[in-house]
Amino acid sequence: MISIYQNKEKLKWIIVAIALLIGLFSLFYTNSLVQHLADREKKQINLFASALEFVVTSASDEELNFVFTEIIHTELSVPCIVTDDKGEPIHWRNIDVSPNLSAEEENKLLLNRIEKMKEVYEPIEMDLGPDFKQYIYYDNSEAILQLRYFSYMQITGIAILSVLAYFVFSSTRRAEQNRVWVGLAKETAHQLGTPISSLMAWIEFFKADENFDQTIIPELTKDLQRLEMITARFSSIGSEPSLVEENVLEAVENIVSYLQKRVSTKVKFSITPKIDHDMMAKINIPLFEWIIENICKNAVDAMSGVGKIDIYLRNSKDHRFLYIDISDTGKGIPKSKIKSIFQPGFTTKKRGWGLGLTLVKRIVENYHRGKIFVLKSEIDVGTTFRISIPKD
Repeated sequence: MISIYQNKEKLKWIIVAIALLIGLFSLFYTNSLVQHLADREKKQINLFASALEFVVTSASDEELNFVFTEIIHTELSVPCIVTDDKGEPIHWRNIDVSPNLSAEEENKLLLNRIEKMKEVYEPIEMDLGPDFKQYIYYDNSEAILQLRYFSYMQITGIAILSVLAYFVFSSTRRAEQNRVWVGLAKETAHQLGTPISSLMAWIEFFKADENFDQTIIPELTKDLQRLEMITARFSSIGSEPSLVEENVLEAVENIVSYLQKRVSTKVKFSITPKIDHDMMAKINIPLFEWIIENICKNAVDAMSGVGKIDIYLRNSKDHRFLYIDISDTGKGIPKSKIKSIFQPGFTTKKRGWGLGLTLVKRIVENYHRGKIFVLKSEIDVGTTFRISIPKD
């Protein structure tokens, strides 16, 4: 499953390439067929011109009527107009002309059609005798026009079906992922309940023991509260969390204060600004702290326990969003991997499921209506993540 998620982009482009090849083959084949039919119709119209020349110069009136009516008109499906040497229409074939038109309107319609035919094919000149010439203007038949447009309609249909299939597949996969996430989170919260209750009892027991070092109790209590918060976080997955306007700077300071005592002493944290300047936004405290904690822990791992983590908060220019930038001095992320870091299963660690940043992205985007992305990253220099949270 993990390999499928990691190669999702490749699979997507393979599907697109196959659809494109099918479309191009269809277009090439159809155009080849259209060209074949067009050449055939051109031969027909030349045969038509030769027949007219023969009839006019050699045939009797009875023969002319027979050839023109029974042979030429029966076999020819190409729209054509015969004009005199001045370009005035004399005869036409396969042209939709309403019988309700006046002679002037009919002539105007035919002349307009002749102008369009000139753009498609050069007229065929018929030499019918001394100083007696006529011209045949013609166009592609209805069958060719329909066949030519059909190829484009077919490509459009393939593209629409491909897009629909992709969205249906993506929606189904996301729904399945959601069920897995929710089930896993709920079960984790349920399993944590028993040891938490046991730890609460042990803390109360230690409080009553005069021989126990009571200075340890506050830290044990903090860790127990942390476990309770983690349980609350997992319980919130799959449910619509309540967003309350909170002081984001204070929330960041609280989680950093907790982390500072539990990571390497060689990792230094800094938060800017030091004083609150309208750092309010609607967040869910347990889930929001999870975001900051996860990114900071990844940063500690990226720095191998030695370095600096800078957290910078500021409002957007229009004060609609609050930006939280988290920078580390770690090993950085290769450009080829930046698009993959939020995908399930992506990890650079020997241990772990590669779900941390995936959950972070879901919490930011699905629950807080925000965005998270890599603002910048440079190998052996560090990485900066940006979180954007709506203030309203």
